[in-house]
Amino acid sequence: MRTLLLFPPQWTPISPHFAIPSLSAQLRRAGFETFVSDLNIDFYNKILTKNSVLDSAKKAILGQDDLLNEISCFHSENKCFEDYPFDIQNKIIKFSKIKEYITHKPDDIINIADFVGNALAAIKDKNAFYKPEILIKSMSIIDEALDIVSLPFYPSKISLDTYSNPLFRFNYETIKYYVFDKDTNIFIDYYKEKINDIKNIGAKYIGISINSSSQIVAGLTLANMLKSELDAHINIGGNFFGRVVDAITNHADFFELFCHSLLIEEGELPVVELARYVNGEIPIEDVSNLVYLKDGNVCVNSKKTPMKLNEMANVSLDGYELDKYFAPEIILPFQSSRGCYWGKCSFCDQGFGQNYNVKNPQKVANEFKEIIKKYNINKFEFIDESVGPKYLDELSDVLENEKVKVNYFMDARLESGFDKNILTKAAKNGLKMILWGLESGSEKIMQLINKGIDTKERFKVLKNSSDSGIWNFAFIFFGFPAETKDDAYKTIEMLVKNKDIIHSYGRSVFTMGKHTKLREDPETYGITKIYPALDEFMPSYFFESLGMSKDELSETLKLCTSTCLAAYNNPLWMYLRYREYLFLYLTKYSVKELCKYRLKL
Repeated sequence: MRTLLLFPPQWTPISPHFAIPSLSAQLRRAGFETFVSDLNIDFYNKILTKNSVLDSAKKAILGQDDLLNEISCFHSENKCFEDYPFDIQNKIIKFSKIKEYITHKPDDIINIADFVGNALAAIKDKNAFYKPEILIKSMSIIDEALDIVSLPFYPSKISLDTYSNPLFRFNYETIKYYVFDKDTNIFIDYYKEKINDIKNIGAKYIGISINSSSQIVAGLTLANMLKSELDAHINIGGNFFGRVVDAITNHADFFELFCHSLLIEEGELPVVELARYVNGEIPIEDVSNLVYLKDGNVCVNSKKTPMKLNEMANVSLDGYELDKYFAPEIILPFQSSRGCYWGKCSFCDQGFGQNYNVKNPQKVANEFKEIIKKYNINKFEFIDESVGPKYLDELSDVLENEKVKVNYFMDARLESGFDKNILTKAAKNGLKMILWGLESGSEKIMQLINKGIDTKERFKVLKNSSDSGIWNFAFIFFGFPAETKDDAYKTIEMLVKNKDIIHSYGRSVFTMGKHTKLREDPETYGITKIYPALDEFMPSYFFESLGMSKDELSETLKLCTSTCLAAYNNPLWMYLRYREYLFLYLTKYSVKELCKYRLKL
């Protein structure tokens, strides 16, 4: 029996997502002929061409009169925007965007169309990529090209980072609207071109991986088209819908419109069981972690103990077109552990649906050797929630003993166990960058989030790492419920004061995920009210707190940007934007060279 795994847009098109290489490997080992297709990277390559940019601009410009006529039928001087029908609201935003673009950027359409091909080629070229001015200019051209390509579909907009729409809501009716609305859905025409290729594979089981909210519209559009036109079992998997499965069970027609079944949580064991069901080997009730419709009712099968990482087949990239990705070299996502060994941070729900287990360092080294031999890939991103110091030490020894030459980066907690010897050894054996959970400069906030580290010792760890030649990337966030302006300023001060050992940072705003621990005792964290989810597919909650107001938070974010921009003196890493690109630069240049480099734009 043939199986097919599909990865729909939108995901940042720099490297393959981890899910399908892992799942396809399990299916192949189980004896199923398995095909894969990264539709995300294919889609980006299709829309970033001269003809695509020109055709999109032409379509947008020619559609202006029709848009204006439709809007005019509903126009009234006394109407607020919210008073218009939903489809007219979309058209108002689209008309305004097109008018703004052709008024202020009329020459950009031709210029961007002429240069987009060269820009994309430069990002994939091993020489041009490592010339910062060329790379950053190319990225800017691609940003503009995607803006133009999105014009006929506004307010929906695709970028390298996301697929967004200011009117999008995480409720079932709005999701269906954008899936079926040809005026805002940029993916429909693309899928119409791909449908025959998918049919010709002849798969009886087709899995679609939806891991992010940015994939919802594209993923469900694909699922609906395949379910309507193919005689195959259509399954949806991935991280997103597993987080909102309770809402799915209230919508039986989800399974009539989009899929025959939904897989939740860890999928390596269930995908094989589902293939066996489709092949007539076992009943559907024996497929673990499966949600499906039976006799008009939504059924949720029981869960089984997930497959251990040491038991899994090595990831497979067979069938991938690796030259399509937006980088000169593939950075392959890799997993040495699943779940978090700490697992107690009050703000985090990243480990939801995962059971902690660890891959033997020797198996990691053996997989690396196989990947290097089969695919000529020697650069890796560890997607573990956190790699511990003892494990890093053991892995470094194995890589050294086995003479495995790789470069990689990883996430870690600022634990005192990361001493100079461990970090120096790791750097010698390929560790180029660590993404540290620095979080906050406020002792109060660090205690509330229960990070479980010595907040004073963490700067010693950062210095050990920097002295070892490793780039320190710090995750920080603002907007924790109990955070005051004074707490937030301490975080900014911390960055500025330690910029010699905090080489770059990534800033985010706190959102309260549905599965965070702080929901169990909200008052402790300064939360005064949690609002019931108005949108059933929303993976987080809105809340009120004793901390900063929205205006104060907005001011803090601006202050952080301006203060750090001045303190870091307009650094190169801020323009590289993607940590994968920064990592690749670190395989060519030292930490000191990158810290000193200033752009000549």
